[in-house]
Amino acid sequence: MTKDVKGGICAAKGFLANGLNAGIKNNVKKDMAIVYSEKPCRAAATFTTNVVKAAPVKYDYELVHNSDFIQAVVVNSGVANACTGKQGMDYCKEMSDAAGNVLGIPSEAVLVASTGVIGKQLPMDIITAGIKELPKDMAGDEAHATLAAEAIMTTDTKSKQVAVTIDIDGVPVTVGGMCKGSGMIHPNMCTMLCFITTDCAINKKLLQKSLSLSIDETFNMISVDGDTSTNDTVILLANGMAGNKEIVEEDDNYKKFFEAVYYINQELSKMIAGDGEGCTCLFEVQIKGAATKEDAKKMAKSVVMSSLTKAAIYGHDANWGRILCAMGYSGAQFDPETVDIYFESEAGKLQIVEQSTATDYSEEKATEILSKEHVIAICNCNNGDFEATAYGCDLTHEYVNINADYRS
Repeated sequence: MTKDVKGGICAAKGFLANGLNAGIKNNVKKDMAIVYSEKPCRAAATFTTNVVKAAPVKYDYELVHNSDFIQAVVVNSGVANACTGKQGMDYCKEMSDAAGNVLGIPSEAVLVASTGVIGKQLPMDIITAGIKELPKDMAGDEAHATLAAEAIMTTDTKSKQVAVTIDIDGVPVTVGGMCKGSGMIHPNMCTMLCFITTDCAINKKLLQKSLSLSIDETFNMISVDGDTSTNDTVILLANGMAGNKEIVEEDDNYKKFFEAVYYINQELSKMIAGDGEGCTCLFEVQIKGAATKEDAKKMAKSVVMSSLTKAAIYGHDANWGRILCAMGYSGAQFDPETVDIYFESEAGKLQIVEQSTATDYSEEKATEILSKEHVIAICNCNNGDFEATAYGCDLTHEYVNINADYRS
């Protein structure tokens, strides 16, 4: 059983963090963060499947797979360091070298991440100065975890953090994380940027497996706008400082750890979807009674991505035909004559479709349900035993406004 705790990225033993304004964003917002472990870590990661990969994605991939250990991550927001050629790769190495020097660890033990505008080169004088300042006030408390979580934000309206503890043979083990993401969200592995820390002792193979498997039904099941970023990265660091017996096989202890990582990723996924650019609500789509798991996932993602459905949710309009239509073009196989559809929120639950035909539902009640900050569409195909859930948000005028002048 997992238990929610405070502390985010710093909740696990031995992890310190900090965030500050280095000046990348014209001295307006915090724009650099650091996460540091007192002990060397085993690392796992997943990265964007976009063919156009940012320099930090390519750089970190090599370090995660080839370095003996990882001990720190340095992050900047404001500039993505994507589509920047050899110079962008060189700047990644400069960031690692600068952080390694000030922390007293090998540069190969420092991962880097960037988020922001594509195509601009990093302002390395500002970045380097920020790296020198970040470790001076690092700490392992909730306040510094929040500073780091705020520093990685771009168009996010709120920081995103979560942490839990589990019991491994009587030893408390903690997993904590932070992420950012609000636009250009349609992950095909994870999200924009996500960092997870744990004090669990676990071997590298199982650490990677727990991350990869949990990503598939959490971050890979969210969509804000259908755009898969060039910078998508999830990093999981484990320093073993909890003192549990090392997890080396897929036993009950591994299952507990996996459930904790899954929970962290699921909660962070929902936070991203619910903070989609310009959105007014978190839109959750549950597909039930599908013939296969893959069919359930296809239908859930198709509905949550449908621009027409998202616009209807924004207008609090129970336009269920758009939902059924999106299920139909998803590529999944189901009987279109046997679908039941419900809307649910804190205002109640209402069946609007039975066997693919409208019920005599109250439009007034439907509007009330759709006016809340978390709206759920439940679609039962009555065609099997499989289900899947996807998360997204409504589509608003503000989304267009934000992305029409993102660079200006």
